[in-house]
This record gives sequence, structure tokens and C-alpha cells, in this order.
Amino acid sequence: MVRFAFRFLLIKEITNSTHEISEKSLSSPQELGTLAQNLSGQYSLLSEDSRGAQGSCSSDEVSNRIRSAIQDLGHSIIDLIKVSGSVQSNPSDTYIKDELSRSSKLVIEKISYVLSALQAGSRGTQACINAASTVSGVIGDLDTCIMFATAGTLQADDDADRFADHREDILKTAKALVEDTKTLVTGAASSQEQLAVAAQNAVKTIIQLADVVKSGAASLGRDNSESQVLLINAVRDVASALAELIYATKSASGKSQNEPAMIHLKDSAKIMVTNVTSLLKTVKTVEDEHARGTRALEATIEALHQEIRAFDSSENDGRLATAEELLRATKPVTQATYKAVTAGKTGKQDDAIIAANMGRKAVADLLLTCKAAANSCEGPATRNQVLSAGRDCALKFRELLHTVHQILTRPEAKNLQANLVPMTQSIAQAVALIAAAAENMKDADGWVNPEDPTVIAENELMGAAGIIDIAAKRLRELRPRRDVNYRLESQNMNFDELILEACMAITEATAALIKAAGSAQAELVQEGRVSSRPLYSSEDGQWSDGLISAARTVAAACHNLCEAANMLVQGHATEEKLISSAKQVASSTAQLLVACRVKSDSNSPSMYRLHTAGNQVKKATDNLVQAAQESLDASRERTITLDRRRVGGIAQEISANEDILIKERELEEARGKLLALRKAKYGERASDDEYYGYGGTASSYSHQSETKITETRYTSGPSGYTST
Repeated sequence: MVRFAFRFLLIKEITNSTHEISEKSLSSPQELGTLAQNLSGQYSLLSEDSRGAQGSCSSDEVSNRIRSAIQDLGHSIIDLIKVSGSVQSNPSDTYIKDELSRSSKLVIEKISYVLSALQAGSRGTQACINAASTVSGVIGDLDTCIMFATAGTLQADDDADRFADHREDILKTAKALVEDTKTLVTGAASSQEQLAVAAQNAVKTIIQLADVVKSGAASLGRDNSESQVLLINAVRDVASALAELIYATKSASGKSQNEPAMIHLKDSAKIMVTNVTSLLKTVKTVEDEHARGTRALEATIEALHQEIRAFDSSENDGRLATAEELLRATKPVTQATYKAVTAGKTGKQDDAIIAANMGRKAVADLLLTCKAAANSCEGPATRNQVLSAGRDCALKFRELLHTVHQILTRPEAKNLQANLVPMTQSIAQAVALIAAAAENMKDADGWVNPEDPTVIAENELMGAAGIIDIAAKRLRELRPRRDVNYRLESQNMNFDELILEACMAITEATAALIKAAGSAQAELVQEGRVSSRPLYSSEDGQWSDGLISAARTVAAACHNLCEAANMLVQGHATEEKLISSAKQVASSTAQLLVACRVKSDSNSPSMYRLHTAGNQVKKATDNLVQAAQESLDASRERTITLDRRRVGGIAQEISANEDILIKERELEEARGKLLALRKAKYGERASDDEYYGYGGTASSYSHQSETKITETRYTSGPSGYTST
């Protein structure tokens, strides 16, 4: 895309120079020599750069088309320069000036052919970029679904729904994805048109697969939350592998079989097949109480292998992490280690699936934080220490899970239980090395050991409830836009009224959720499960901190939703902003549910109220997103006025191409920003946030700023699937 943008800029300069020559022939003929020289230099650069475009084409037809278009443009420019010289010699000759005008028009016409040829040569590449972005949206949606499953709130709408009703659809769609994957890999050596079709088909299939798997996971019921997480994690692995495969296909397009890009493509295809196979195994065993724990261990062992492989790669997103964040990332690993040892000793499948799910998330977050912390290190020694310690910890934990898997699957391997304690000690040593590396990262004005008392979570919850009540009052005061041409012909509300009603439903449901969380926290303090004034370093203190962070996030999300609704009904914002704000509420609600669930009794009345309120928030946000999306789909019709004149029409085409390139550049920048935000979303708070409700930093109590979490999903419309 960068090279294509550069070629477009060259073409734009040639176009401007041509127009300028035509104008100066009438007003300042003496300047034509300089302009002709500039035009010649610009064409030379374009001709040289176009060789790369021809070489990257997978089709000889497209390559020949580009070469022919460039050559024809060169011939027309030569004619224009010759006529310019004649005009400069005879500025009063009107016949020569007319000839120059005709030559200028011919150059502009040839430029349009060059643009068309270059775009044909990069259609498949652009399709891959768009496909990868859409798959990234699917992954974000699955992450949110995992949070709801972890919180125990993922439930099918129909209580009679059974997983067996979805199994065949999942298997059929997964097999279709395998076929699309094969076509995508072969598309790297095919034409750009075939590559574009293969990428689009693969994206449609992964979206269908994600939908059927989510429906199947919901049918398992919230009582099987660990099985739900296992199943959704399996399809998430497939989506991640597909995104990597699409990028590899884009890079390998037009390359020879022996080049590194093709080797990377083959490796990515193998990972894709491995992950699809793992999904099929999970689907077949997820309801089997005697095998799903073992399957979870197998899936986690393979997932950690891929995480370590990605950790060892040179790819770096530039994210940073502090020493405190690095230390906090080790705590979930310690807890997951304890769960793994318990599973190895008891041999129970339920213990194994819990250990697998916890370990997968804990180690993945640890590796992500280690890589970010390494970017924050000043010296190479500390950087290498952080990376080495993190990798060593991940390898040892993976080895522990492998041992537990052997104990569960091989009766003769019971003697391996004696190895569990030494393995635990080796993991503890690796964690100690990470802590030592974190100590080396400290500076005089930076990180300090958090030993201060934490703020009681109930106060923050009540404060968040107050903010949401204020937001609800603001919504009641809003009035929809009035259209002078609007006539009420039925009892149905218009779009703005629907939006305000939906936003009110969300704020009311969220207020109920916050109050229920406050009641649950107060109940835990009264029962003695949580200390009323815990130290930050204690487990209760970190849980309270996580609850505070989650409550603040919900309050901030509701505030953003009200602002978006206010701006929309006043005509100062778009439906896309409202959709993003609604999804932010859903994502932050899921985190609050996870935080509350850790210490509470799942059968208590307070947790029942929490689940009810959480489901109400989720349904209300889904309704709002659907209403806004339908409004977007209904407003996509556009009217274009075409200039039928040749020069004017070509100028319109060039202007349209310019707009496309500008928007594509802005889109790439926005995608990069969104990718960084998604990765930072899990790095800025500890992994305990999502499994145990831990989160935030010691300084967040006195310097808490507005927290925003952007949750991304894909949506579907008449024009196809897009990511938001």
C-alpha cells in the first residue's frame, strides 16, 4: 500500500504538470521548458518504480497491462514535450497551441489507464488487508464473549436449546473453512482477482463459524462456564491463525517458492490446520465429562506453544509496561500453577479444565507484559533478563501441564505425581527471576512497592451509581431532532426516539447492575469473606481494587454513551460513535461481573441480581446497536453527478482515486491505533482482572483518570461484513 500511494503521488504530480503546461502555453510560454523538464523527471521516477509493481504481480496479464500503460503514457508525454518546444519557439501560432491542448488531453487519458492497471495489480493485496481487519473484529467479539462466559452470564435465549443442535453446523462450517484456507494459500501464487475472492470467502466462513460456535457455547448453559470458555477459545485460536495466514498470504503474493515469505506462508497454513483440528476435537468432547479436561489441557499446551513462538518472533507493537505491571502479571501464573498441581493430584476432569483455562490466560498475559516491559528497559541487560525470565516461566508452566496431561491419560504415569512439586518450585524460581528483573527496572521517581491501604470498593460503586443516575437524568432531558417534513402516520417512534429509549434502558439496567454489585460487596464484608480495610498487597485488597477499577470503567462507559446519544440527536455525531459507545458499556459490564463473581457465592440472591442486571445490560446494548446499524444500512444510498466531458470525467476519476488513497491512509492509521488499544486493553490491567477481579495500580486511587475500554465487534449489512 505504501508503494501504491507513492505511485499515485507521482501520477498526481504528472497530472498537475500536464495541466500547468496547458495553462502556461497561453499565459507564459517561456516557462514551458522548465515544466517539460519537470514532467520528464516525474515520468522517469514513475517508470522506475513501476518495475516493482510489474514484478509483484502474480499474473503476466496484469504485469503486461501495467508495462503497456506506462509505455503508452511515456509516448504521449514525449509528444507533449515536443509540442511544448514548438509553442515556446512560436508562442503566437494558434495551430500549435491547439495541438498542445490535444496532447495534454491524451496524456491525461493515458494516466487514467495507468491508474486502472495499477489498481488491478493490487486488488488481492487490498482484499487481504480488509479481510485481516475484519477477522480482527471477530477476535475482539470473541474476547468479549469469553468474558461473559467467565462471569457465568452466557446463556441461550431458549432454555430448550442443546449443544447437539449446533454440533453438526460447527463441524460443517469448520470443514468449509479448511477448504477456503487451501484456496487462500494457493491464491498467493494466483492472480490478484483469485486472491481477493479467496480472502473474502475465508472471512465470510470464519464469521459464520464464530456465530455457530457462540450459539453452541451458549447452549451449554452458564453452569458449564469453563466448557464455554474452552469452546470459544478454540474458535478464537482459529480466527487468530486465519488473521496470521491472511497477512502471510499478502506478503507471499507473487513471490517464488524459495523465498522466506513463502516459507512463512506454509508455516502459517500448518498452524491454521492444527487449530481447526483442535476445534473439531473440542466440539466432539466438550460435553464428555470424562474427556473435556484432557482436551482442555491439550488445547492449552498447543496454544502456549504458539504464544511462545510469537513471543520469540521479532514482531513488536511498541507497547510499554511498568515494573509494577510485570509483577502483577506473575500472580495469575502462581494461582494457575496451584490449580494445575491440584488437577494432577486429584485426576479430576473438572479441575483439569479449570487449570487449563486459567493457565492459558495467565501465561499469555505474562508473555505479553514481558515483551512490553522489555520495551521499557533502558539497558540491553535488563531487557534480555526480562525476556529470558518470561520465556523460561512459560516453558516450565507448559511442561507442568504436559505432565498433568500424562497423569490423566496414562494409568501407568501416576508416579509422575512426585514430579509436580519440583516443577512447581522451578516455576516459582522463574517467577522470582521476573521479580528480580522488575526490581532492576525501577528508577528513583518511578515504581514503588504498593503497600498503602486500598479504598473500600463500596464507596466507589456508590459513586459510579451516582454518575450513572446523573447520566440517566440527562437522557430524560434530551429531545429527538424534529424534521419539518416528518409526519406521524403511525404509532411507531422515529429513529431518534428509538435511540433515546434504548439509551435509557441501558443506563437503567447499568444503574441496577452497579447497585447490585455494591450490595454484593457489602454482603461479603458483613459475612467476613472480605476485609473492610484490606492492605493493597493482600488478596482482598487486590480484589477490592479490581472492583473499583471495573466500577469506574462502567461509569465512564455510560457517560460516553450519554454524550454520544446527545451529540447524535443534535446532529453532531454519527451512528458509528453511538455503536462504539454501546459496545464499550457491554465490555465494561462483563468485566464488572467477572470481578464480582470471584468472592461471591454463585447461588446467593445478590449474584442472581447481578446476573439478571448483566443480562439486561447486554440485551439493551444489543438492541441499541441493532437499531443504529439498521439506520446506517438505510442511509448508505449515495447520488453522484457525473461529468460527461472527457477531461472533466478523467479529472473526476483522478479526484476520486485521490480521495480513496487519503481514506485508505486514514483507515490504516485508525486500524493501527485500534490494534494498539486492543492489545493495551489487556496489558494496562493485570490478568487477575478478568479471572479474579484484580486490577488497577496503587497510584490509581489518588490519580484515577477516566477509563475507556473499546470493545470491537464485526457487524453485517447489505454490503457485506465490516469491522467496527
